[in-house]
Amino acid sequence: MSESTFRHGWFKNVYAAFVKQLRYWSCQFLQLFKFFGLILFLVTLGTVGLHGQNRKELEDKRKNLLKEIEQTSSMLKDTRQNQKATLNRYYTLQKQIGKRQELIATLQEEIFLADDQIERARGVVEALSVDVEVLKKEYAEMARVAYRQKLKNNYLLFLLSSDSFNEAFRRWNYLKQYDSYRQKQARLILDTQDMLENKMSNIEVKKAEKEDLLQSEMIQKGILEQELYDSDNLLAKLKADESRLQNDLVAKEKASQQLKDAIQKIILAEIERKKKEDEAKALAEAKKKKAKEPKKEVVPQLNTSPLTSGFSSNRGKLPWPVKGGVVTQKFGRQPHPILKNIQITNNGIDIQTPKSAEVKSVFEGKVLGMQFIPGNNYMVILQHGKYFTVYSNLEEVNVKRGDKIETNQMIGKVGLDKISGHYELHFEVWEDKNLENPSSWLSR
Repeated sequence: MSESTFRHGWFKNVYAAFVKQLRYWSCQFLQLFKFFGLILFLVTLGTVGLHGQNRKELEDKRKNLLKEIEQTSSMLKDTRQNQKATLNRYYTLQKQIGKRQELIATLQEEIFLADDQIERARGVVEALSVDVEVLKKEYAEMARVAYRQKLKNNYLLFLLSSDSFNEAFRRWNYLKQYDSYRQKQARLILDTQDMLENKMSNIEVKKAEKEDLLQSEMIQKGILEQELYDSDNLLAKLKADESRLQNDLVAKEKASQQLKDAIQKIILAEIERKKKEDEAKALAEAKKKKAKEPKKEVVPQLNTSPLTSGFSSNRGKLPWPVKGGVVTQKFGRQPHPILKNIQITNNGIDIQTPKSAEVKSVFEGKVLGMQFIPGNNYMVILQHGKYFTVYSNLEEVNVKRGDKIETNQMIGKVGLDKISGHYELHFEVWEDKNLENPSSWLSR
């Protein structure tokens, strides 16, 4: 056998072996690439998507709760020197305890989420570690095969030994694929190692965040324990002084009835005025048109005002009349928190505020009335078409009857409630002659 024939046969064997190996590598690379892509997809979907959203929501909720707790803490601190155990202080403390418990529950959710993220990250780290080892072995095997077949130093001879141009082109194409695959394999190893390092670093960050959350939870539980103790003591003092609570309740109900009577009087007067105005307009129109129809009773249409539709479309969106306040008594009929078998009725909501807090209108309108009510300080009624908002217990008023009012315009300052001993705004919403729950109108 001649040397050229031997060399030609050797190159054919090399070529066949190389093609077979290259096909095997391509198959392996495709499987690894799909697996690697699946891991990347799961990591992105599980960690950045749903968990990222949940984490952001929990963080925002925690911040809002801390802000509310800070407000109630400030109010409790202001009244701590007052030795007289007041019902409003008990209301505020109960509100504080509820928010604190909600905060602890939120922290526990965040801790659970952090644990889940750490476990997911560990699973990804394990999978990536296996990937790196597999990729390194594949790359080493590729290098060994290339060395054995001496492809590195015989590219030109390998091409020139082809029987035809088409075969030479196929060999050239395979060599090109080989180089491309080797480069991709090397890049994939580096990328996987980088991702592995990032995930390991991320685990350490998550562990630190979890430790901070656990520390916060422990602190909040300690504060909650003290607040529960204070609440029990305050409740005991209030129960020991039921006679005073009875007197306070009678005084409160009397002041509430006086306020309701004054509000109804002003609203009914406006409805009657509107009725007469509409009748006069209808009569003038009838005379103008020389109508022969018999006169019909005219019903006042307070709800035709653009302010009416504007107000009604803002249910649950209206701004609060005071900033940094805490609702100490909700709307409607409810059991007295201390006195047994006693029901109390609130025509609006009571909002405890910092000293002399500014009171602002919740919607544009006009000042329908202003009056001093014993036990309620000054009261202001704003009209918004067929709707009315009431701001009571003002120590200072900055508007007068007939004034046009813009949304968030200051109308006065909160006064001291002599019964509770706190600065407190009483806020009501009316639709014609009917009471509405203010909480359903104010923004959440």
